[in-house]
Amino acid sequence: MDPMQISRTGLDVEWRRMEVIAANLANLNTTRTALGEPYQPLRLVSGPRMDFNAHLAAGAGLTGVQVYGVEPTTEPARRVYEPSHPHADADGYVRYPALDHATEMTLLLQTARAYEANLMALSAGRQMYAKALEIGRR
Repeated sequence: MDPMQISRTGLDVEWRRMEVIAANLANLNTTRTALGEPYQPLRLVSGPRMDFNAHLAAGAGLTGVQVYGVEPTTEPARRVYEPSHPHADADGYVRYPALDHATEMTLLLQTARAYEANLMALSAGRQMYAKALEIGRR
């Protein structure tokens, strides 16, 4: 797999990560889903397409990254005392998703930077190929 294709896999993974973070931010205050529970925050799990040691043993080139899946977090819902809220329990507490706005925004910034880095690597690869074609024409 050439470097441009590897960067493309990184772009795909980071784009999917941004979608998951956006869904978490959109549901920051969702106290009830269709199942009657608070929204369960999600995390994208990603990694190499092939084990690095297998690459070394086989002498094969790198193959990029992939999404393994999207998993719900295990943190319990946070309870907030709001007795006037329509979803409050008998004690006056409302269960909200275990999300922190600042943490999600930090993850979004990190993901945007990783996406940008992959985009720059893709651009550098494209420039190198263009230069090689130019040299080959001479």
